Amino acid sequence: MNKTIRNLIIFAAATLSGGFIGIALDRANPPADPMQGLGALVWLITPLVTHLLLRAFGGDGWQDLGLRPHLRSSWRWYVVALFVFPLASFVTMGVGALFGAISLEGFATQGLRAFLSWLGINFAATMVKNIFEEFAWRGYLTPRLASLKLHPAGQYIITGFIWASWHIPYYLYFLNQETLKEFTTLSLGAFILLSFVLLPLHAVTYGELRLLSGSVWPAWLLHNVANALTFTLIANQFIEFEGGQSLLFSPGTEGILSTVLFALLGVGLYQYRMKRSRRSQSTASTPAPAIGTSL
Repeated sequence: MNKTIRNLIIFAAATLSGGFIGIALDRANPPADPMQGLGALVWLITPLVTHLLLRAFGGDGWQDLGLRPHLRSSWRWYVVALFVFPLASFVTMGVGALFGAISLEGFATQGLRAFLSWLGINFAATMVKNIFEEFAWRGYLTPRLASLKLHPAGQYIITGFIWASWHIPYYLYFLNQETLKEFTTLSLGAFILLSFVLLPLHAVTYGELRLLSGSVWPAWLLHNVANALTFTLIANQFIEFEGGQSLLFSPGTEGILSTVLFALLGVGLYQYRMKRSRRSQSTASTPAPAIGTSL
């Protein structure tokens, strides 16, 4: 069996089982809050720990880890990471408000200063958690799947399915169900099934930023922005949904319209990367002029 395929199978198996092992640990010694117990820690760190072990002992090596930020050469992708999710979210909110599906009254009552304060607090709260996530999905899955020369659609479907599967123990056990109800009107089962449709679409933009920048950090920044903005808008009640329209018009990961817009922006990044790649190949294949010839 191909080494990369073998290691991907090991990574997927460990990642998908980590959360359920965590649940078993918690049931043996129940914590006061599942999100603060040993089980949640096992669930969170299993993908990254598995990734690092495979690089150290499974033969994957460290060359494509993506740890270096490449700020000088890739600054534009950090700018994209800051604004691509808000762009999709605010367009969605505007359309939702136009159709009377979203109320923006929370902005009027709480004000812009409160919004920015909550955004900063929620951004800080998610920074460490997203290091564990992004160095698993974009630090390992993206370069490993790219090395197999799979079609990009296949790469993002596989990444999205593993990403969604990893969340299942979170939705079933670690996450407070009342918190989940703030974000969706769907049943738990339907919400989990929907994640297998939406997360592969989100994986497009995350993965393209990883490949364009050569670093995990733009994807990490994007993940923080997405989590912080969604939680601020919904949990901190800056917007409210009218008539149960959250499925279509939620500006977060669980919203259909925002996800489609976000994925389309990712497709644009993919097209740019392919165009840049073809231009580089064309330049590399052009023979240098002979000495003494005119240009």
